[in-house]
Amino acid sequence: MTHPPKSSAAPPVSGVPTIPAVPPQPGPPVPAPQAPPSAPAPDPAPARRTAFAEGFDQVRAAATTEPGRLRIIGAAIALLVLLFGAVTAWQTDDRATAADDVLHKSQPLSSAAADIYLYLADANTTASSGFLAGGQESADSRERYERDIDQAADGLVEAASNSEPNSPAAKTVAELNTLLPEYKGLVEQARTYNRQGFPVGGAYLRYANEKMQEEMLPKAQNLYTSENQRLRADYAEATPYPWAAIGLGVLALAGLAWAQHRNYRRTNRVLNHGLVAATATATVVLLWLVVGHTVARSGLEDSYDHGVRSLNVLHDARIASLKARGNENLTLVARGAETVTKKNAQGKEFTYDAYDLDFGEDMDALGKGLAEASKLADDRSGEEPVTAAQGNMKVWKERHAAARTQDDYGNYEEALKRVIGGKGATGECFDSVDHNLDVALKHEKSEFQQSAGDGLDAMTGLTAGAAVLAVLGAAGAVLGIGRRLSEYR
Repeated sequence: MTHPPKSSAAPPVSGVPTIPAVPPQPGPPVPAPQAPPSAPAPDPAPARRTAFAEGFDQVRAAATTEPGRLRIIGAAIALLVLLFGAVTAWQTDDRATAADDVLHKSQPLSSAAADIYLYLADANTTASSGFLAGGQESADSRERYERDIDQAADGLVEAASNSEPNSPAAKTVAELNTLLPEYKGLVEQARTYNRQGFPVGGAYLRYANEKMQEEMLPKAQNLYTSENQRLRADYAEATPYPWAAIGLGVLALAGLAWAQHRNYRRTNRVLNHGLVAATATATVVLLWLVVGHTVARSGLEDSYDHGVRSLNVLHDARIASLKARGNENLTLVARGAETVTKKNAQGKEFTYDAYDLDFGEDMDALGKGLAEASKLADDRSGEEPVTAAQGNMKVWKERHAAARTQDDYGNYEEALKRVIGGKGATGECFDSVDHNLDVALKHEKSEFQQSAGDGLDAMTGLTAGAAVLAVLGAAGAVLGIGRRLSEYR
């Protein structure tokens, strides 16, 4: 075996030119290593849907199936029946409360305010009558004056307890409570000087009368007016029809009728016991509401037309008679010390006794009041005392004219006899007028209580009954729909 010779040089290559070596060239710059690209940001999570939206989607999905529709219908009808019952209970409770206030609170307080005025006016009249009698003042007259003062004070205490704190009525009551002892003190001073024969007693009595006429009676009138406004406000709350409840009742019945008609068309079944029961209860509540409120409204309106209006007119007439009697007495007490100047139609001036002029105006007011009371009287028992009072007033005016004639002629004692004497005096006529007006007032008050009581009784039990029947009706609707749903299980 042969081996080629060992040598470090490459063997020559014949015939092939040798390519010269190329020196190394600088290559392109090597880029710096970069961080691997970050992963793309994930898409933002979808916004979370509200419970309402999800619930709406569920309802919408349920509405595509008959069981779902039935559930929706059942819930809607039950809710409508319950809403009808709740609104009925709310509105009837408000009206029943206002009617109860009319009967047991505002009207009695209105009458109490009128009585305060009457007691004050009667005390003033009795005081002037006792002053004219002088040393011959009867025990009955003195007792009547003291009773009037005590009853007026008791009435103010009652009015204060029923007035809202810091209200105008409470302020008026407080002012009257301050003025009453001042007036009583002036009357006592007038009596003391009169018994001693001092003429200054008449001045004290006139001052007491001025305090009564210009301060106390106007405040008592304001109290009476405010209580009457309160009474009218209670009537305004008690009498309007509950239209919201009536409208919901009609809507509930319409919904129940539609549900039963739909049930009949889909199942060919005439009756669904649950829906029929719900319809019956809703019908009962609606009829009870309409009929009961109509009867209540009629009774309350009758109590106002033939009770409150008559009472107001009779109170005004009685006040006019008391003021007339007081001015008649003061005409003799003053003996011409108080005068006013008036012009007649021709422009000529005349001087009149101030108290006698006021007496004429009071008698005109009394006549108008009695005429109005006669028109408002709706039965014989109410008309008879008013007619009798009109006859008493006519005789009173005739006797007063005769007494004034005697006084104008200077026959004071005879004039005094014709005013405060016994039989045949004007005092007899005044007492008859006052008695007949008292009888008429008691009759009209009884009429008011009867009519207002009937109105209140018509709403008895309606609030609780509507609530209970509404719950039963809603339950019936749910059970009726549930019975239909059971057919799909």
